[in-house]
Amino acid sequence: MTLKLEKLAKIYLNGKPAEISDETRQELCNWLMGEFQQLPINIVPSDFERYETAQEMLDDLARDRLYVSAQSYDTEVYPNPFCGFAFQAIHDYDHYKNNSDFSLSGEIASYRTTANRAPSLEIQKILYSQIVLKAAAWLYLGHEPESKIVFA
Repeated sequence: MTLKLEKLAKIYLNGKPAEISDETRQELCNWLMGEFQQLPINIVPSDFERYETAQEMLDDLARDRLYVSAQSYDTEVYPNPFCGFAFQAIHDYDHYKNNSDFSLSGEIASYRTTANRAPSLEIQKILYSQIVLKAAAWLYLGHEPESKIVFA
C-alpha cells in the first residue's frame, strides 16, 4: 500500500466532519441537478446491480447505460436524497470520460474532471472528500467507510 493512499485514507478516517452551510448544500445540489440533466446516458436506478470492477461499469457506459444505487453516497450533505444519486451518476460518467478505474489514481482523475466544472471552491472541497478521500479510505480498509465530509 502506498504512503499516499494511507495518508489520504487517514485524513478521511480521522477527520472531523466538516461544517457545511445550508447555502453551500443547496448550491451543490442545484449544480448536481444541472450536471445530471446533461448526462447523455440512460441512468437505471437499482439497488441490486453493483459494479464489482470499473471495467463492468465502463462496458455498460459504452452501451449508454449506467446502474446507480439509490443508496450510493447517502450522506447528510445533500438537501435531498436524489442529489446523492445524481452525484454518483456524474462521478461514474466522469470515470468513463477518463477511462479510469477505481484505483486511487483513477479516482483522482475522475475528481479532476468533475472539480473543473464545479462552481466554487467549497464544492471542490466537498467533491475531494467524497471522491478522493473516501475512495482512499475504502481502498485502505477494504470496505466502504462511514460517510462524512472531511476538509483536508
